[in-house]
Order: sequence, then C-alpha cells, then structure tokens
Amino acid sequence: MRHVLTWTAVVPLASLAAWVWLLLGQGFFWRTDVRLPPVPAGGEPVDWPSVAVVVPARDEAEVLPLTLPTLLAQDYPGHAHILLVDDGSGDGTGALARELADRAPDGPPLTVLRPGEPEPGWTGKLWAVRHGIAHARSGTAEPELLLLTDADIAHEPDSLRRLVRGALAQRLDLVSQMARLRVRTGWERLIVPAFVYFFSQLYPFRWVNSPRARTAAAAGGCVLLRTQAAVRAGVPDSIRDAVIDDVTLGRAVKRSGGRIWLGLADGVSSVRPYVGLGPLWRMVSRSAYAQLLNNPVLLVATVLGLLVVYVVPPVWACAGSPVGGAAWLLMALSYVPTLRYYGQPLWRAPLLPVTAVLYLAMTVDSAVQHYQGRGAAWKGRTYS
Repeated sequence: MRHVLTWTAVVPLASLAAWVWLLLGQGFFWRTDVRLPPVPAGGEPVDWPSVAVVVPARDEAEVLPLTLPTLLAQDYPGHAHILLVDDGSGDGTGALARELADRAPDGPPLTVLRPGEPEPGWTGKLWAVRHGIAHARSGTAEPELLLLTDADIAHEPDSLRRLVRGALAQRLDLVSQMARLRVRTGWERLIVPAFVYFFSQLYPFRWVNSPRARTAAAAGGCVLLRTQAAVRAGVPDSIRDAVIDDVTLGRAVKRSGGRIWLGLADGVSSVRPYVGLGPLWRMVSRSAYAQLLNNPVLLVATVLGLLVVYVVPPVWACAGSPVGGAAWLLMALSYVPTLRYYGQPLWRAPLLPVTAVLYLAMTVDSAVQHYQGRGAAWKGRTYS
C-alpha cells in the first residue's frame, strides 16, 4: 500500500515540475508576441532590393485562385518576379497560374516552370525550389532576395514589403513567418492551434532568433532568404532529401553563420481546407516520425513524455489530486495565448490533453507507416 501511495504522489509531482519548467525554462514558447516589428517613420530603404518569389506547386488548382492573386497584388516598390514551379501537376495548375497572371497585367511578371520528376534523393518540393532558384539566378541580374512561399499561402498587399523591411532593418539572412492556418471546421479548431503551440514548444521562437542559441527552424510557407545566404549554406542541394524541409533550411542557414528570425504572421495565412479529421491526421503523421529521426527509442521517450506531461494532470485532477489540478491549470493557461491568436474561445484551453492524445496517436501512426514503407507520403509520392 505504501508503494502505491508513493507512486501516486510522485507522478503528478513530476507533471507539475515539468510544467513549471516548460513555462519558465523553454524560451517562453507559449507567448505569441514574436512578430515582425513595425518600422518607424523614415525607416524604409532608399533602394529596395530585387526579389524572386518561388512558389512550388503540385496539384494546387483548388487554392491557387485564392493565393496567387495576392502575390500579383503586392505593393512592393522594388523589382519582383514570380516563379511558379509546376511540380508535375495533373490538374492544370500551370495553365491556371498563367490565366490568373493575365488578369493582373499590372502585377509582377509571372513565369511558370516545369522541372520534371525529381531526381533520386530529392523531395518533390525541394526539387521544385531548386529549379526556381536556379532560374532566378540565371538571368543577367541575380535577385538579392528569395521569397519561398507555398501555393496555399495568401499574402496581404504589404506582406513582401514588411518582410524585406524586417530583413534589412535587422540585417537578417532569413526571415520566416508561420502562416496563420485555417480554423473553420470543428476538427480544425481542435487541432490547428495546437499544431502551432507544439511547434513553438519544440522550437521556441526566442531561441531560434538568438545568435547565441543552437536552436534553428523556419516555417516553410513563408521564408524570405538572402540569395547569398542560400549559396553559402548550399541550399537547397544540401537539404535535398529533407522531409521537414523548413526546419532543415533554418538549421542550414544558421549553421553556415547566417542570422535567422522566426515569428507568427499577421498578414500571411493558409487557405488550405482540412475537412474532417483525415486530412489533418495525414498532415501531422506524414512527418511526425521523421521529426524523431525515425528512431524507435525517441518514439518511446516521446510517448512516455506526452503521457506524463499532458495526460497525467487531468487524470489525477479528476481523481482528486490538487497537484494534478495545478499542473492541468498551468497547461491550460499556457495554451490561452495561442487560442487568442486564433480567435478561439478560452474554454477550449482545458481540452489540450485531448488534442495531445490525438497528436500522440498520429506520431505512433507515423512510425507504423514508416516501417510499412508508406512514410512521408504526400500527393502521390512517398519518401523514405
């Protein structure tokens, strides 16, 4: 009996200690105030650098009418050129892009590229990015900056202008904004805010942005990159097989001596719909095990950690443990800023353990798919 009492006391104490440490010692990951700073009056550059906007796109005809016009409508004083790389689409993505560009004759020029199937060892997205960058650099005037943005990302008219100002003002080599994902359906409201919360827990933005910290990451939907920084880091060739390409890109640039910045977006959003649990499940499970380096030991440690940190507090609290209740309260409070960022009601904060269990199941399923040879499947391609 004494052994059982000791065990029931130690487990919730471990959960509470974990939450105290997470709140205070994990880079204040739960805060949502890491945004591009406003530029003071008179702080804009005299000469705006040229920008090549590279958009890898594979079967994106559904979302392109909502996103490409926002790039064609950018209020950017310098020269910008949009390169849409049609990665083997079968739905007329390339033709639709040209049609949308014809409707916006005053926008930046658009070029549609078709690089063909990726060579062995390349993921499709990075193969498309490689061809977009190569084409941008092949002209007589190499662009100073590269904007890598996904085909499902919509930009406010001043998005590019604000990104460039932030990069120049802080002398950054990479500026990345985590696009605001769609939260309209019930499943999106349950899972999407937690996706951003967990990402920032793994890669605290303040650590990413500190030159003294080793933590590095980026958000692949919106990355502004100096061309010379890309050359110095050897990207995308040096990361050609990366399934989690945005995090790997951030690491490559930071390791090569570049200064990087990652924050939440105000004028950049994803329009991709996730109707039902299935698409959201696939979004997470296709790369979750790769995040753990496809390592079964890390998988077991992650499962145990998630159980102790997210499941134990509500279970013990419902059993009458005040320590478990305190841990659950800290967990819910840490989730409140993310819910506010997404405009969600605060009563969802105590439901974070439910979402964590779903993410745990997605991670385990990702490992199962990996060992069945179906890991990292995306739009008809599977990567080892």
